[in-house]
Amino acid sequence: MFASPLTVSQLNRLARQALESQIPLLWVAGEISNLTRAASGHVYFSLKDENAQVRCVMFRSRAQLLPWRLENGQQVEAQALVGLYEPRGDFQLNVEALRRGGLGPLFEAYARLKERLEREGLFAAERKRPLPRFPRTLGVITSPSGAAVHDILAALARRAPRVPVVIYPTLVQGAGAAAAIAEAIATAGRRSECDLLLLARGGGSIEDLWAFNEEAVARAIAASPLPVISGIGHETDFTIADFAADQRAATPTAAAELASAGWHAAGDELRDLAANLRGRMRQQLEARMQKLDLLANRLLHPAQRLDRSRRHLAHLETRLAAAIARRLRREEAGLAELALRLARRRPALDAMQGRLALVRQRLGSVADAALGHRYQTLARLEATLGALNPATTLARGYSIVRNAQGQVVTDSAQLRPEDTVNLSFARGAARGRIEHIE
Repeated sequence: MFASPLTVSQLNRLARQALESQIPLLWVAGEISNLTRAASGHVYFSLKDENAQVRCVMFRSRAQLLPWRLENGQQVEAQALVGLYEPRGDFQLNVEALRRGGLGPLFEAYARLKERLEREGLFAAERKRPLPRFPRTLGVITSPSGAAVHDILAALARRAPRVPVVIYPTLVQGAGAAAAIAEAIATAGRRSECDLLLLARGGGSIEDLWAFNEEAVARAIAASPLPVISGIGHETDFTIADFAADQRAATPTAAAELASAGWHAAGDELRDLAANLRGRMRQQLEARMQKLDLLANRLLHPAQRLDRSRRHLAHLETRLAAAIARRLRREEAGLAELALRLARRRPALDAMQGRLALVRQRLGSVADAALGHRYQTLARLEATLGALNPATTLARGYSIVRNAQGQVVTDSAQLRPEDTVNLSFARGAARGRIEHIE
């Protein structure tokens, strides 16, 4: 019987797994060709020598960590995993890291030192010192004969011409350069002549810049009492000194611009303030001049002022006379109208007098009748009142008996023998004692 065949996908998967399990992570040297950068950030290229080539891919997460730009024709050493791209069955290398060809030991030493110093905290953000905004004196540690010092001085002369510059000359390349740089940094710290240090060198190969990758230089920067700006090489060059410095600039010129940024910005601010001040002074002067013109127009000779006042008074007198005349005419017209209205509404006095006499006569008759009726009512009430008056009863021989408490006695049961009583008569009163009760 025949075994079941593999699909192409299965075959490619088995080949990829076999390659990845049998060949470990390794370094491969060769020349870059067919370089392509995808929109995703991944980099695709071929690595070749005189007899063969292999396709390579470097994913974006790795490619963006490269401190230099890849170009066709460069000799490199790639740290890669051997693999297979299953959809096409292409043998390829998955590149983890790249270094320039022939410089493997230097890159390895650089990476080891960077990792060790980073673990120590030498590059930690919290130990970075703030740069002074207005440094009174700048120190430059570089070669006095290199292009970097001329670039720095030209930038400072343009942006902060009044800031003094102290040059600390040192070797920047070759044997003993690292020790010389470290000593220059220490000397600047001891002398305390400046507020800010610029550690600078022009561009070059990794061997040219290697003095700035030495541990002695990194520790001298960290121990410096003065803040340090590094401006070493070109924009793509990163050294250990850049990580140890308080701030990195892409080039020596950029380092000078960063150091003088406060003064340069202050100059712009000062120019803006001066322009604003000139504008405000001009506005104030124009306002004062306008006010002065107004006051000058109001300033008159006393004779002119008196003459103006006389004219104004005469004008007011004329207006007052005219106003009075108009008021009198209005009042006269109103009075005439009221006279006409009064005449129209004046009553007929003769008829009114006749009616008044008739009303007076009728009122007299009604009043007499009403008064007689009131007299009769009063007499009747007076007779009723007389009949009800206790004095009238007493006058007929009756009396009022009150006990010692002043209460009227109407029943003999209210009294006891020997009680004292008060007797009221029509005329006078008497006090008596009860001897016997029936």
